[in-house]
Amino acid sequence: MILNLHLLRVFFAVAEQNGFSRAAENLHISQSAVSKAVRELEQQLDLPLIERGVSGGKGIRLTESGKALFEHARGIFALERAAVDDIRARVGLHRGSLTIGASTTIASYWLPQFIARFTMLFPDIIPRILVGNTQAVSQDLLDCRIDLALVEGPVEDALISSSHWHEEELVVVAASASLLHQRPALSADHLNKLLWIVREPGSGTREATQQLLKEHGIDPAHTMEVGSNEAIVRTVAEGVGIAMLPRAVADDLLALAKIKMLELKDDTGRSIAFSRSLHLLEMKSRPHSPATLAFLQILGQVLQPA
Repeated sequence: MILNLHLLRVFFAVAEQNGFSRAAENLHISQSAVSKAVRELEQQLDLPLIERGVSGGKGIRLTESGKALFEHARGIFALERAAVDDIRARVGLHRGSLTIGASTTIASYWLPQFIARFTMLFPDIIPRILVGNTQAVSQDLLDCRIDLALVEGPVEDALISSSHWHEEELVVVAASASLLHQRPALSADHLNKLLWIVREPGSGTREATQQLLKEHGIDPAHTMEVGSNEAIVRTVAEGVGIAMLPRAVADDLLALAKIKMLELKDDTGRSIAFSRSLHLLEMKSRPHSPATLAFLQILGQVLQPA
């Protein structure tokens, strides 16, 4: 059996747009042509792919076979976009594109220095940066929306290569007015009772924080979610809770004495130092464009966070 890619593209558009009319608009063809293409594909495969007339007669629903085919189609067309991008980029570094995915902290504090270096060396290529938490950026990589990604933790996916890029210091902070700074040592039991300000699920910072605290017997009973590290550090500076944050995020308010670092000690009385790994993500099956290779070379020159 040979799969007709035109019919598959029409089916994919219907499933992605959740309707025949929106798919027709997106493909710039008539709705009747869309319906005909989907029917032909169902006949070729001898499988129902779409349940029509759901949600009051206007919606659609994919059958189990349709869901499976949709996931295959997503991969096929993602590779198609990757192939087109790669061929275009081979014209050379005087033309081309580079799209980088980065988690929020890396985009704010680490990435700018490398972007500046790249644009100085290759002024004809203007990079594009997509920012999100680790989970979102990983999905962008799988969908071939980005060429590579820098995130705050490893990602376990058979299609993604995750390699260690750099170590980043983490600190536990509280407002400067907090009485916690007067305590010579903070036990795990005491820390468990405090309010911790944390990132949302899917954030590399949150995952690193939970893992490091757990290693030292700290499992906070009370947490409050805040959607960015910058918002967290300013919330703490106002006297709300404590937080573990990248040192780069905390530096400005530490210098202004708005917050102070809390010293955590282990059972032997030694100070505990926290750090996390930053990771480079790449698609295993996707060849690198010349622009991507050039940026990877620059990334090897690890500097300090801005």
